[in-house]
Amino acid sequence: MKLPKLLIATCTAIAMGTAAMSADLRFSAPTPANHIFTRMADKLAGELSTDGDTIKVFPSNQLGDVPTVLSMLQTGSAEFTIVPVGTLAQRDPAFFGWFLPYQFKSLAEAGAAAKTAPAKEMLARLSDQGLIGLGYVFPGQRHVISREPILTPEDVQGMRVRAYPNDIFRAWWAELGGAATALPNPEIMPSLVTGVIDAVDTDIDIVLGLGMYTQAPHLSLTNHMAFPGAVLVSRRWWDAQSAERQEQIRTAVSAAEDWAVADMIENEEKLLEELAAIDGAEVHKIDTAPFEAHAKAVTDQFIDADPLIVEFVEASKKAIAEMQ
Repeated sequence: MKLPKLLIATCTAIAMGTAAMSADLRFSAPTPANHIFTRMADKLAGELSTDGDTIKVFPSNQLGDVPTVLSMLQTGSAEFTIVPVGTLAQRDPAFFGWFLPYQFKSLAEAGAAAKTAPAKEMLARLSDQGLIGLGYVFPGQRHVISREPILTPEDVQGMRVRAYPNDIFRAWWAELGGAATALPNPEIMPSLVTGVIDAVDTDIDIVLGLGMYTQAPHLSLTNHMAFPGAVLVSRRWWDAQSAERQEQIRTAVSAAEDWAVADMIENEEKLLEELAAIDGAEVHKIDTAPFEAHAKAVTDQFIDADPLIVEFVEASKKAIAEMQ
């Protein structure tokens, strides 16, 4: 039996409309599968996927490095990402406020700072760059893992330290007498093997994820900085969503922020115990006071980079005081 041409046309239009409304959305993460950045991406993808929008997570920079992924969000060829805030500081100096040495003593304090109005304003300013900032995620405080023990600032003298390619990281390691070296994650292990670098500025999560301890067995708990990631979406995609959908996403990200902080606080000690139990690896719980004595020199270089930094520092102090 032949179907009437009008019926065929109607069915085709419905099918095409359904296909147009559904989409496979892409969520990029720069880290391995077990890192908190990627686990938060997985959590959000699971909660926010719908019959019409299926969100797929691409870990370990599968879609490209961070600058490439940010360009993809700006053009609308990817929808979601989590990126290190260190990258965003090169776009907006207000984000340097997150990396003032020894501003936060713990992950809980950094998490409280993420809820302040200046922290949210930093994200809001990204809209002019085609990016919608929705929240933060923390892999823990920064420490240093090295081939030889680092117990005092003097031990850093002359060391080549792989650090995030950001002005404040370079300033911090220079203040301690080291030389910051920028390397992508895949080059860290080969560079430790060949002696191109002596140490790595890192969080505990990725130490285990990349197995750094096999070539750099000494983890010193310097606790010198926070290292947030930012949850971003494409403004092109965002502007096409309903107000209801936008609110659903904002609510999910806010809840995921709290989940991630609680998860990392609970698991950080377990990660340290796991690392300490590995044959050949050593965890050094050091006196950080000599390192903290160098913090002001770096803070003074960056505190006036943007007026929002001072506002952020003051708001963070208030939020931390309210935790007590």
